[in-house]
Amino acid sequence: MMVSLVLLWTGDHASDTRWSLTFLLLMLWLGFAFGVKGAVVRPLQTLSNMQSALREGDFSFRVRGARTGDALGELMLEVNTLSAMLREQRLGAMEAGALLTAVMTEIDVAVFAFDGQQRLRLVNRAGERLMAQNAERLLARTADELGLLECLEGESARTLKRTFPGQSGRWGVRRTMFRQGGMPHYLVVLADLSRALREEERQAWQRLVRVLGHELNNSLAPICSIAASLEDMTKREPRPVDYEDDLRRGLRVIADRSDALNRFMRDYSRLTRLPKPQLRPVDLGTLVRTTAGLETRMLVEIEPGPEISMTVDPDQLQQMLINLIRNAVDVSVDNGGSVKVGWSRTGSSVNLFVRDEGPGIANSANLFVPFFTTKPGGSGIGLVLSRQIAEAHGGSLSLQNRSPGRGCEALIQLPIGD
Repeated sequence: MMVSLVLLWTGDHASDTRWSLTFLLLMLWLGFAFGVKGAVVRPLQTLSNMQSALREGDFSFRVRGARTGDALGELMLEVNTLSAMLREQRLGAMEAGALLTAVMTEIDVAVFAFDGQQRLRLVNRAGERLMAQNAERLLARTADELGLLECLEGESARTLKRTFPGQSGRWGVRRTMFRQGGMPHYLVVLADLSRALREEERQAWQRLVRVLGHELNNSLAPICSIAASLEDMTKREPRPVDYEDDLRRGLRVIADRSDALNRFMRDYSRLTRLPKPQLRPVDLGTLVRTTAGLETRMLVEIEPGPEISMTVDPDQLQQMLINLIRNAVDVSVDNGGSVKVGWSRTGSSVNLFVRDEGPGIANSANLFVPFFTTKPGGSGIGLVLSRQIAEAHGGSLSLQNRSPGRGCEALIQLPIGD
């Protein structure tokens, strides 16, 4: 434009022509300038409006004129893609929030959320029933005012016996910390254990009565029958020739069954009176080798593991190993199989195993039922005692068939301790 004007005014042109052409050129320049400005500014204004909508949370807007091969067009494509992605994420968050709200509402566990000042910020319907008030009256009150301060202190997972305005009983308390807006908050969950405990207690009594009734009937039925037969014999006149022999045999049966009943009650007393473990440092390898050497019917193979010093009750741990090794030998000695004992370390725990080459476990449902046994003359308390010992040490005991190979494996998991 400048070159055109210079050439126009330095050339040999009439004055009217010069002014007319100058006006025409200036108007063309202004039109081109405003056109370029509109082509540049309008998309930027559109993008600005789009960003404002995104900031306000409105993800339904789309920029028109988005195309490839142009810098602004590609920017518009990216903004449209971002808007669609944010819309999908918000819908997913809304659906997840709705699901969480439904779960929080319907779950039969009281949930409370407290901020850093121990003021209640969230409570579900079960929590309202527990406190016998609606959420409007509960929110913003402190844990001390609600009687929940004890739940924010002490261990994060424990059992608590408390009476709340809406219900009393035994509660399982779980507490965890989370952050919201960069500030620490606490989530407290209270689960009613009374109903579950009552059901477990009822089932335990049913199992106990069933076992006691079975054992008592096995002993008392022959005693009553033989006693009645002996009474009839004493009433006969004249008495049979073998009267004294029958009397002695009958009394012997009565004595044997009475002795069996006495052993049963003694075993039951032993099962219910397991003493608290007396913990002290023990070398695991030495204890396993000593226990395996107590078995005289066959040689128990040792698969040594790492040298480990544990804090346990050596007497109870040895009794548990004796029971498991004896069971393994019982099922292996008749089949010509072997028995192996070993251990390994996994983090802060020890895995003790006893493997046999017997027929394996046909039915695992009754393994830990007291007084249930498949061995002639067995008491049915060895495995139950062994599991009680393992759990008293903070561990566990499990039995399963070996795979591959035949036989069974008893696995004991115990914490190493301090």
